[in-house]
Amino acid sequence: MQPTPYGSSPSSSYVDRLRGALMLEARTYRDVEQDTNANGQAALTVVLAALAAGIGAILSRDLIQNLLGTAISSLLQWVIFSFVAYYVGSSLFSSGDTSVTPGQVLRTIGFAQAPKILLVLGIIPILGWIVGLVVFFWFLAAAIVALREAFEFDTGRAVGTGLVALAVILVIDILLAAVFGIGSALFGGLLSVLRAGF
Repeated sequence: MQPTPYGSSPSSSYVDRLRGALMLEARTYRDVEQDTNANGQAALTVVLAALAAGIGAILSRDLIQNLLGTAISSLLQWVIFSFVAYYVGSSLFSSGDTSVTPGQVLRTIGFAQAPKILLVLGIIPILGWIVGLVVFFWFLAAAIVALREAFEFDTGRAVGTGLVALAVILVIDILLAAVFGIGSALFGGLLSVLRAGF
């Protein structure tokens, strides 16, 4: 597909794209994948999600550490997840029709971060862990749609690509938590569920 400039389709406003990303609309992810000027919008989505996750972590014991850690972790996760997915999808799961650039994956995965904006609700004590769990699975679904559209391959290959990239992110999150003690915007919801259950 030929990349299109920003503003060339009716769904190219940031709010429309954010709504489409949250609703898991394939058309939105295709639009973002093709728009080489959407890098800023993708980055803005990641930054908003990181800030929301940081605000949601305000009630934690180590406020500054978790606020900054969650923000830094979110940005690292976006870049690393995108490049791991690019490598895995273009080498292990590619088909004859697979044609993708790292920028296309970075943009679509950036918009797949949109559900994490709801992590701001983590500030509500009882609701926080539930929102974290819902956002975790919502992000996974969004990432699969994003990868499917970026790579232009079937859902099975998108799931495989996403799972491998997610496993790498899990290892990195464990290392960040062990070495620096910083939280995770992606796995933080699952950790909250585990803490609430035990």
